[in-house]
Amino acid sequence: MILRLLNMQGIAGLAASAGLALLLILAKVDARHWRKQSAQFEQLYHGEQAAFARTVADYRAAADAARAADRAAAERVAAEQRQINERAIDDYQARLTAVRDRAQRLQQRLAATADSCTGRSASMSGVAPAPCGIVEAAGEDGLPAADALVATEQAIQLDELINWVRAQGSVDPNPRPKP
Repeated sequence: MILRLLNMQGIAGLAASAGLALLLILAKVDARHWRKQSAQFEQLYHGEQAAFARTVADYRAAADAARAADRAAAERVAAEQRQINERAIDDYQARLTAVRDRAQRLQQRLAATADSCTGRSASMSGVAPAPCGIVEAAGEDGLPAADALVATEQAIQLDELINWVRAQGSVDPNPRPKP
């Protein structure tokens, strides 16, 4: 029976079977190889995904930290500006009060001097007369007292505004580096 199979067709069939068996073995080896490669590629893929997730988390954390630093810097700047505003208002009010008090004292002194000039009697001939004309002439060359007070108040206002602008300009809005 084996001799009948060993004819040309049998030999060709055996050769074809051996070739197909060899191809099957090669396909199995190739499949095993690609299965291993697939596992390695899957590990690489998961590693890349984990690295990407870490990168995203790091960027989000950095953005949150930057937002917190910006918020803290804004609060610090706002606090400094409030202090500057309060200081400027207090200085302005103090200077205005001082000028108004000085103007009132000057007005009272001028009124007292003017009263003493009008109330002088002629019977005191031994005392030299006070220069009353000088008191009245003092206001003639300059501004009237009310206008002088307004001009002084405006000058103080402008001076304090300049000081306020300089102080506000010196506030650094950038966050301070941590030591």
